[in-house]
Amino acid sequence: MIPLIALNAFFFTLIGGLIALRFRDRLHLILGFSAGAVVGVAFFDLLPETLRLLGTGRESFATILIAAGFVTYLIIDRALALHAHRSHDCERQHHDHHERGVLGALSLALHSLVDGLAVGFAFQVSSGIGLIVTAAILVHGFSDGINTVGIILKNTANRRRAFRWLMVDAAAPAVGILATYFITLSQSALAILVAIFTGSFLYLGASDLLPESHHDHPTVWTTVATIIGIAALFVVTRLAGL
Repeated sequence: MIPLIALNAFFFTLIGGLIALRFRDRLHLILGFSAGAVVGVAFFDLLPETLRLLGTGRESFATILIAAGFVTYLIIDRALALHAHRSHDCERQHHDHHERGVLGALSLALHSLVDGLAVGFAFQVSSGIGLIVTAAILVHGFSDGINTVGIILKNTANRRRAFRWLMVDAAAPAVGILATYFITLSQSALAILVAIFTGSFLYLGASDLLPESHHDHPTVWTTVATIIGIAALFVVTRLAGL
């Protein structure tokens, strides 16, 4: 069953990204949805999971870790943006935008890897829990594929590069799932990792994807797309928890 789930995780992510590539001319709507989906993942999936893994009474520690993730991503992203702003060479600017796109795509791929680990570890607990987690991860993978393509296209407008990173992101959860045959991760270590991703996703959605989706486009439809993205992740996480 585990190899089949890994294969499904790959294809769900791939399909989401291919849809984003197909409707590239509606990129502002894709970015709006992606922003909502990323923020929705942070609020409705990663944050509750962080609190659950850390346990009762450690909420303050959780907020510190989340803030650390947010600030770390902020510093890295602003450093790349400042470098691009100071450069007057078009080729140099293109390279710097590429770096920013890679940063976002890599963050999503690492998150997908952790998703895969979560599926594998959940099945180590019980088949029932494993199936619940799998349902959430498959839909998250679909959203991650859209998000990965959106981030790369926003920064480089390069379809081939977007597809390459989509393949990386699609492979990541499958690798994570299969890796649990060979490794184990303590609950405290997983909690810290998930908390840091919560902060980075809040920054990625609110400070990068969302503002970019409004550039040169009517804000009404991009706002609607963002709300749909948040609502979609809310529904998915609630259904997956049933």
